[in-house]
Amino acid sequence: MKINTFLLLLLLGGSPVAANAQSLYDNNRQCVTAVAPDVPESMYFAGTEISFDRIDMFERLDREIISFMYGHTNTLLSIKRANRYFPAIVPILEKNGIPKDFAYLAVVESFLENRAISSAKAGGIWQLMPATARQYGLEVNDEIDERFHLEKATEAACKYFKAAYNKYKCWTTVAASYNAGMGRISSELSKQNADNGFDLFLNNETSRYMFRLLAIKLIMEHPKDYGFYIAEEQLYFPVDYTVERVSSAVPSWAEWAESKGITYAQLREMNPWIRTRDLTNKNKKTYNVKIPNKKHLFRSTQPHKIYNRNWIQIKK
Repeated sequence: MKINTFLLLLLLGGSPVAANAQSLYDNNRQCVTAVAPDVPESMYFAGTEISFDRIDMFERLDREIISFMYGHTNTLLSIKRANRYFPAIVPILEKNGIPKDFAYLAVVESFLENRAISSAKAGGIWQLMPATARQYGLEVNDEIDERFHLEKATEAACKYFKAAYNKYKCWTTVAASYNAGMGRISSELSKQNADNGFDLFLNNETSRYMFRLLAIKLIMEHPKDYGFYIAEEQLYFPVDYTVERVSSAVPSWAEWAESKGITYAQLREMNPWIRTRDLTNKNKKTYNVKIPNKKHLFRSTQPHKIYNRNWIQIKK
């Protein structure tokens, strides 16, 4: 698929509405226009082939590809962030027997923003609700909120995925249930005499959710096919760290961070599950606190680790 100048204008931050007349033409004075993306005849998700021959399947995927292409800010940021977070997320999924395609669910949930909080109070990369997080073993209170602990939250999400798969035996239906809840999906499958989430008539959010998941997978596997060009140095790279075990109260996280040679802000960036300036730790629990490698805090000295080389534009 060829992305023309108009789409590149959008991806570079231009606005076709605000642009002057000259910017609407290329160097040959040919009018540039928006283009519709190619929709594949089928694709694989979690090992299952999904056909888009049926008109509703085609049109629903088409909508979401267009949405991610032209809503390019979060799409670009997701690709950049994935280079940092996928190396941590994917091995946990695979260890738990969850298809690695479910890493794209985290993209749909939060655009991989680890501090994200929704209006419904879902939090973290996996957008877990407080009650759900506690159900799957996470600590959530005023001082500690492990929904924002990347590794622990991913483990909790895996517990949900496994429970849902035991119920549905269908990974795409598992994905639908992550948005709508197992109770709602089970009820609709029964009421509508359907076998999977694609055949359900659902609210607009959940109906779009599954196709957003498929669309972001297509784009992130081959971003250049959809007009996204990123140089290697523009990616966000993993930050290596050491771990300090904390088993007592911490009167001041700022002073604690200073004693470790980092700033309070750097401590909180690496450990967003810390929610207050101190830690009472009345139950004497042990917490593993990440201390960033100073070499990795500066782009001039940070190693360039590329998770997926399809994400970058190779220099000629």
